[in-house]
Amino acid sequence: MNASAPTIAVRRINADEAHTRADALAEALADVLLDCVEGGASVSFMLPLPRAKALDFWRGVLQGAARKERVLLVAETAAGRIIGTVQLITAQPDNQPHRADVAKMLVHRDARRRGVAAQLMAAVDQAAREEGKTVLVLDTVTGGDAERLYQRAGWQMVGMVPNFALMPDGALCGTTFFHKQL
Repeated sequence: MNASAPTIAVRRINADEAHTRADALAEALADVLLDCVEGGASVSFMLPLPRAKALDFWRGVLQGAARKERVLLVAETAAGRIIGTVQLITAQPDNQPHRADVAKMLVHRDARRRGVAAQLMAAVDQAAREEGKTVLVLDTVTGGDAERLYQRAGWQMVGMVPNFALMPDGALCGTTFFHKQL
């Protein structure tokens, strides 16, 4: 990030805020999700993505954060606009108390190439440590920019599955799985 770029802060949405500010947070997070899907990101949603569906998704995520089943991190501008997010899903089976899944790493298109994703990934590592998690896993579109981001952040590729998911326009895409030992 260069010196003239606006300051970006990454913070955790705590359980109380996830409950008391759910509507406002869902609106802001829906803006990021809609932008990413409209930009072609394969993040579980298809085009057209109705805003109501995006809001329902985020309300569910916020309920999970309020129940402490997941950690929700957001990247905000100095003005308080949410421009990115990532989740750490901490609720795992009994035989995997040391593991968490990283999900929905999203950065609004107008905030990319400013180090936001790298800040979010560093924050997710820290949140995992705070939660006592030592093994993290995630998946991403094969060949996408995120693969390089994860490798730079110390993630190890496990393998690829061809035709695993669909892009928002319906085209098949492969998925690459990564892990990180903390």
